[in-house]
Amino acid sequence: MSLYLYIAAMALTTYLIRVLPLTIFRRPIRSRFLRSFLHYVPYACLSAMTFPAILTSTESVLGGAAALAVAVILAYRGKSLIVVALSSSAAALAVQWMTALFG
Repeated sequence: MSLYLYIAAMALTTYLIRVLPLTIFRRPIRSRFLRSFLHYVPYACLSAMTFPAILTSTESVLGGAAALAVAVILAYRGKSLIVVALSSSAAALAVQWMTALFG
């Protein structure tokens, strides 16, 4: 019985998170500060979710750190998403091979 209660609570929470902003903010937001803050929320949430996963996705943290460094540098230089993804994956793979070979 408690399983159904947990599922209902999760469904209600998910529903409220999606519906409350629609009911509270009926008019356009005029505050420049609030609009700029809300503009960056998706990027901050995405980076907060992916950053720990990047570092722990390989056998060693060194491989994840190398992939992160390559991705940040290439993204900062304006490279496309596929170039960034493939290059950071190659960097992680190369570091993993080097640590297995020499370490």
